[in-house]
Amino acid sequence: MDSIELAFAGAAEHARMLRVGEVTAPALTDLYLERIARLDPELRAYRVVLADSARAAAEEAQHRLDDGERLPLLGVPIAIKDDVDVAGQTTTYGSSAHGPAVSKDAEVVRLLREAGAVILGKTAVPEMMIWPFTESVSFGATHNPWDVSRTPGGSSGGSGAAVAAGLASLALGSDGAGSIRIPATWCGLFGIKPQRGRVPLAPHDDAWCGMSVNGPLTHTVEDAALFLDVTADKSMPGPDGGFVGAVSRPPNRLRIALSTKVPPLLTAYRDAEQRAAVHQAGAVLRELGHEVVVRDFDYPVKAVYGHVLPRYFRGIYDDVRALPHPERLDSRTRGMARIGSMFSDKRIARIREAESEIAARVGAIFGDVDVVITPGAATGPSRIGAYRKRGAVSTLSLVAARVPYQALFNATGQPAAVVPWGLDRNGLPLSIQLVGRPYDEATLLSLCGEIEADHPWADRRPSVS
Repeated sequence: MDSIELAFAGAAEHARMLRVGEVTAPALTDLYLERIARLDPELRAYRVVLADSARAAAEEAQHRLDDGERLPLLGVPIAIKDDVDVAGQTTTYGSSAHGPAVSKDAEVVRLLREAGAVILGKTAVPEMMIWPFTESVSFGATHNPWDVSRTPGGSSGGSGAAVAAGLASLALGSDGAGSIRIPATWCGLFGIKPQRGRVPLAPHDDAWCGMSVNGPLTHTVEDAALFLDVTADKSMPGPDGGFVGAVSRPPNRLRIALSTKVPPLLTAYRDAEQRAAVHQAGAVLRELGHEVVVRDFDYPVKAVYGHVLPRYFRGIYDDVRALPHPERLDSRTRGMARIGSMFSDKRIARIREAESEIAARVGAIFGDVDVVITPGAATGPSRIGAYRKRGAVSTLSLVAARVPYQALFNATGQPAAVVPWGLDRNGLPLSIQLVGRPYDEATLLSLCGEIEADHPWADRRPSVS
């Protein structure tokens, strides 16, 4: 396997190769560090690269491998989004308003290290993780490896760019309103927003009023399943044989709904290629033996404006209020926080009490189908700097029209994943989104694995790779 193929092999394959000695942990880490040094000055996927500690961790991992130790990610180099704590490093949230370096790993990082992962660095985010594009006054713009004039998405944009360009085996992201699924879509990756509570958020529990979750951006479905097996809360119901086992089992015949409907009151771009991908996927799934119907979610009229957006704005306000230097924030971020301050504790409590009603109405479709497929986005990624001179509300209205399909499922809490689906007329990745029943990542992973086997994507490489 040559160096480029090795860089794109993915976490599960890397773990197998390390166990049998086809590659050493120091060599694999050095491969990524060399690629980061060569390619990341253009992409700016990483906010900080932890070369010395990564090399030390790789050496230790190799000693453990040589001693016969077997851990799921032993020696596998990964990246961590810069809203997640890594001991000894600052968690900047894409801003110079942050506090000092933290002394303790976040729980998800602790679990990844416990599984043997080597941390390469922390990936770039937009300020306070607000936007589906990764640009900030403090750290500049992150570029899409498929077209460096475009954003990779956000807020896990650095994580998406890093994995897409072969600068990490997998990357940790977080998703409060689509922030894993959007960069996965625009970077040609697999990404899954797990069930709320599946992957620990501590010490940032209940982020964005319960809408945010941690999850992976990966080359393959198996890579994501491996991540979940390592990090999932063992007290929650999961599949027999783990999530990797679920990927390895073809699903039973499923009833799958196709939906291109946008939630009410949202304005959206109407890119025909994005909608066509859904129906192309339906044709493939029929050939695979599944029953496919066209059916839409029964979206409550006020679900987004009355339920999702208040939690989003208030979550931004709560995060800003906790910063030691909020005066250093960009004016647009301060504007978003001011809007969030208008939602009182009592109002947010009432909104959250209504979540079960919203979730039941959205979830009623699963009385008749097993999975719903929507477009991954309404259109492709924006150009770098497209919103630079705009205010908070103007920016939000424009970017939301590109990605209307994600945020509602953060409010309901159920799992949703995106699968790459070819390239658009500009040579940029397309995807489809698969939405599952609550707690049923296993069915999503099994179906995504079947799609991957029939419609593979991992051999596609962006121009910057």
